[in-house]
Amino acid sequence: MDAVDRLWTRVSAEAPLPLEVLAAAAVVALLVVGTPALWRPARTVVTIAHEGAHGLVALATGRRLAGIRLHSDTSGLTVSRGRPTGTGMVLTCAAGYVGPALFGLGAAALLAAGHAVGVLWAVLALLALLLVQIRNLYGLWAVLATGAALAAVTTWLPPAAQAAVAAAVTWFLLLAAPRTVLELQAARRRRAAPDSDADQLARLTRLPAVLWVDVFLLVDVAALALAVRWLLLP
Repeated sequence: MDAVDRLWTRVSAEAPLPLEVLAAAAVVALLVVGTPALWRPARTVVTIAHEGAHGLVALATGRRLAGIRLHSDTSGLTVSRGRPTGTGMVLTCAAGYVGPALFGLGAAALLAAGHAVGVLWAVLALLALLLVQIRNLYGLWAVLATGAALAAVTTWLPPAAQAAVAAAVTWFLLLAAPRTVLELQAARRRRAAPDSDADQLARLTRLPAVLWVDVFLLVDVAALALAVRWLLLP
């Protein structure tokens, strides 16, 4: 309990980040998302958030989570058991491409409230929950490596640097989410993703897959715009 009390005191005692730090973190995140050599390895982090969102919504809607796999090509798979149709299945399937943006928006809310280090601890907690559902070696390595990197940040870096990392993680999730949707639609045009989330939703709802792609993109862009409003245009 003493450790929890010390952690809460540390997190709750923070102040909002200076505008220049938030802006610099956004630029760093934009460079990672926009540079192919950096985007490729960083995309695994988005896949972790994507599959984690599927898993969280599956549990929230009463489905049984059977496991999550992450692959070295940055794809992933979340398997849940329950009714093959219905609201729970639709929400679970729809959660993946909006999950990273919504996680980023939640992190932006913490940053705006002055709890930057709290972002890192929240991410670590979510990674710990995800870890028990991983069902392949690469996925295990990816989650452990991501968690170890964040744990090192919270352990070894000074508070100001931790806050800057938290801001960069937040912007990365917010900026990466729309890119993955654009990549999805590009793959669909090449007929390289016949069983994508959008196509599964089309079969579940009888609404066009491209409409679901538009919904994903609208949610992701709206989350980014709201975060910009909270953090850069106070």
